[in-house]
Amino acid sequence: MAGDMWGYPETAQYVPGAQLVGYSVEASDGSIGKVDKHTEEVGRSYLVVDTGPWILGKRVLVPAGLVSQIDTGNETVRLGCTRAEVKDSPDFESGKHENDADYIELIERHYASRHM
Repeated sequence: MAGDMWGYPETAQYVPGAQLVGYSVEASDGSIGKVDKHTEEVGRSYLVVDTGPWILGKRVLVPAGLVSQIDTGNETVRLGCTRAEVKDSPDFESGKHENDADYIELIERHYASRHM
C-alpha cells in the first residue's frame, strides 16, 4: 500500500525530468496552491505544495501517488484528494522532514486512511 503511494500513477502522465515547480495545484474540490518542490526518487516521489494565503502559507508534502493528472499545457497538477485532506496534512519543513522516517510514516498514515 505505502509503496504505491510514493510513485506517480501512469494515468497522471508524469514525464521523468519534468519541472513542476511553480505549477498550480488543484485538489478534487478546488485550488490549493503551487508546487514548491518535487522529486522523482524511486519509491519516494512527492510534491511539496505551498498553500500560500489559503491556509496561512503552510507547506505540505503530497505523495506522488495522489497526483491524478499533470497538465503541462496549463501548468497544473491535479490531485485525487480534497482541500481539507491537504489542509489537515502535517506541516513540511525543508531540511528536516525529507529523510525523517517518523514524518514519512505520519504522511503515509494520513493519506492511507483516506485513499489507499
